[in-house]
Amino acid sequence: MPELPEVETVRKTLETLVLGKEIEEVEVRWPKMVKQPVETALFIDSLKGEKIDSVSRRGKFLIFYTPHYALVSHLRMEGKYMLSKHGEESDKHVHAIFAFTDGSELRYRDVRKFGTFHLFGKGTEFKHPPLSGLGPEPFSEAFTPELLEERLGKTNRKIKAALLDQKLVVGLGNIYVDEALFRAGIHPERLASSITVVETYRLHKEIVATLKEAVDKGGSTIRTYINSQGKMGLFQLELNVYGRKDKPCKNCGGPIRKSVVGGRGTHYCPSCQPAG
Repeated sequence: MPELPEVETVRKTLETLVLGKEIEEVEVRWPKMVKQPVETALFIDSLKGEKIDSVSRRGKFLIFYTPHYALVSHLRMEGKYMLSKHGEESDKHVHAIFAFTDGSELRYRDVRKFGTFHLFGKGTEFKHPPLSGLGPEPFSEAFTPELLEERLGKTNRKIKAALLDQKLVVGLGNIYVDEALFRAGIHPERLASSITVVETYRLHKEIVATLKEAVDKGGSTIRTYINSQGKMGLFQLELNVYGRKDKPCKNCGGPIRKSVVGGRGTHYCPSCQPAG
């Protein structure tokens, strides 16, 4: 699933591709992706004639803003946006097409059909799911070491599971939780409430630094992720533990291990991230 760096990269590229374009027609080939409104016809009719003013991001969600609406999009596992010319052939995995008056089309392709669309009146998008209840952005002033310490101290979940909770802080997923925990020297199976104040400050620093570096590199190309211009991210070249099971740790040389925490594959170095 694309995490904050990948979604931010997609957002940046979409801004270069669709800003100012007016929607002439919308085609939804897999209606189950449209979660709000319930009626797909209303979703389509509402967007006709709207112009894309900006593309924003909240956590792992993209938000397309028009004069009257906020279109909230989640890519889930394998969703991708592509800009094409009207009339160009599309494959069976293209499930939504936003046709513009200039003859171009923004196509949403999703092999697994897990992606979602929510359409809200502009200004109401944060009052309802899926955006309501999300935690702070990791790059915001609201995400402080003190806040992280407070929230970790209130849960007995393992630290890996706690950091994956989008109510604690948004944007983190499997890749960047593993990487931030490695850089902070914290074992992923430790209880969140056991993390010391010193460790919390170090973890906060590494969460922010890891995500910023990943954004600068265009995200990580794991499996099928590419941005909206067909370019791959490069941060996977910097990964210390994720996807490196049995390979030598870049820090100590010992083998990277893989376990399952909270149902998610988890990579760590037993030497650099002691369990106790």
